[in-house]
Amino acid sequence: MEIDIVTRLTTLGHPNRLAIFRLLMRRYPDPVPAGEIGTALDLKPSTLSAYLGALVRAGLVEQERVGTSLRYRIVMEAVQGTFDYLLNDCCRGRADLCSPVSTPLTTGPKPMSKTYDVLFICSGNSARSIFAECILRDLGGDKFRAYSAGTRPQSDLNPFAVEVLKSKGHDVSVLRSKHVSEFQGDDVPNLDFVFTVCNQAANEECPPWDGQPVSAHWGQDDPVKATGSDAEKSLAFQQAYGILRNRISAFVNLPFDSLDRMSLQRAVDDLAQELARA
Repeated sequence: MEIDIVTRLTTLGHPNRLAIFRLLMRRYPDPVPAGEIGTALDLKPSTLSAYLGALVRAGLVEQERVGTSLRYRIVMEAVQGTFDYLLNDCCRGRADLCSPVSTPLTTGPKPMSKTYDVLFICSGNSARSIFAECILRDLGGDKFRAYSAGTRPQSDLNPFAVEVLKSKGHDVSVLRSKHVSEFQGDDVPNLDFVFTVCNQAANEECPPWDGQPVSAHWGQDDPVKATGSDAEKSLAFQQAYGILRNRISAFVNLPFDSLDRMSLQRAVDDLAQELARA
């Protein structure tokens, strides 16, 4: 085991291999095409292949072929085993020494009266994350406060998205595109959950969130990129809304009162995988 740990830490000691690892962690449990990784990190195919090969040999990443595409995903058991070894060997299992790692994961069940702050992120904050914000407000009742933001927000909301929300009875008067920086720093909501709903946003580096909220990636196709007639474009937005409503409906029905933070993280990861297969 110690030899494996040394290999894994040595592999992650290279900044580009670490960048790939961090991107795949943000996208977990999704398998990510090699080309998408290379584009996001501006790496040449030959260089990327060498870095990915090293991560696979270290057991931190696994590879699968889908058609002609190679896709890569974190081996979470190996990552957890590495952290467990460091905690138990280096810290001797002392939570007081390793509290940044252990304390957030051992928090007890949340009280039923807890109101959860949830942030949805996409790149433009003009459609998908706006949909998610509105849907959670509708389905979550008093148990959730919903927000949305973008890594590169548009100046205006997408008009097709606005029409879909109006047709579903949502109040659009309070909506606007916002940058993720509005939710970082002082005097901001203490976020319990952060979800990315587009691959581009998940691929980008964001500063760590205060309080280490539970996070997950719910990537789906961008309806803004739909082509064809207005009716065909509108259908793409309707479909995106429907997918998000199904996901959020499953999310709000999780047994929050009986789950600790680690269990909640596993639940939203499992939910992402189940919905991806649906």
